[in-house]
Amino acid sequence: MNKDQIQNLQQELSTAKKIVIVPHKNPDGDAVGSVIALYGYLIQLGHQVSMISPNDFPSFLKWMENSDLFLNYEKEKEQSDRLIEKADLIFNLDHNAFHRAGDMESILNEVDATFVMIDHHQQPDDFATYTYSDTSMSSTCEMIYHFLEMMNDTDKINPAMAAAMYTGILTDTGSFKYRSTTSTTLRVAANLVDKGANSEAINRKIYDVNTPSRMKLLGVALSNMVILEKYRTAYITLTQKDLNDNNFKKGDTEGFVNYALSLDGIVFAQIFIEKESEAIIKTSLRSKGDFDVNQLARENWEGGGHKNAAGGKSDLSMTETIKKLISILPSYEKELHEVVI
Repeated sequence: MNKDQIQNLQQELSTAKKIVIVPHKNPDGDAVGSVIALYGYLIQLGHQVSMISPNDFPSFLKWMENSDLFLNYEKEKEQSDRLIEKADLIFNLDHNAFHRAGDMESILNEVDATFVMIDHHQQPDDFATYTYSDTSMSSTCEMIYHFLEMMNDTDKINPAMAAAMYTGILTDTGSFKYRSTTSTTLRVAANLVDKGANSEAINRKIYDVNTPSRMKLLGVALSNMVILEKYRTAYITLTQKDLNDNNFKKGDTEGFVNYALSLDGIVFAQIFIEKESEAIIKTSLRSKGDFDVNQLARENWEGGGHKNAAGGKSDLSMTETIKKLISILPSYEKELHEVVI
């Protein structure tokens, strides 16, 4: 975001506005945290602010202050549409294309509002008047912190906002272990702790909330894991029956793919999760080193994301989806074996 954009946006925010903040579909810690943090800031400026999520998010994120104020577009469409239609400003956080907002795509395309995008994913669409896009950032929550710096308003960060931003940074960096974690990321996290984020409590509320059914589902996932040593690849499958048999709740499979990636010698890991209600196979991709799963997801799985973490989908059956994976791996064999880990 250049100096002129910053000044213009400061001017926009200098008078009371009707504002809507939208994360991506299936919001994770970074999406929810960034929305809540920005909400806390805009409320202090005197704006009328609504947080609208395309769908529900996991219960382990609902401890954050103001998380109960989200509207769920799937369940509250009419009310949400009215707010979007009346909005002066719409902030799109942690996504850079309207289709990432699921069923909200149509209304976002139709409205005559000023859009602000804050996001760290690759290849953003050109829809926003104000765009803050930086793929080198660890998370959108780190970007919200820097956005507040641009606005000269870090003094407005209260403990609830600090906890929300810390949550997004923590989850999107894999507890500060991913390569996107820079010295600046760590300094931002430290500043958020100074402003009231309780790092021990946040870790516990996110990671120490497993249910017996989730642990059993993890056991099923690990038993379904297949290792393809020739391609330095491991993949996991979970059928709808696997989910049903283990009382699946939203967020239960979060992080499962990382177990496959943690194997010694594995460069690329993928998980396939059957969603009968959507008639798709949802997939998440992870990699080590310079192996680019963003490009792989865009070319093969109708998705995308980051270099080392991406998502997508398959409209095929689980059997045909796995056949597709195995069929495309030979074209990546050389690249996979060149990665130094």
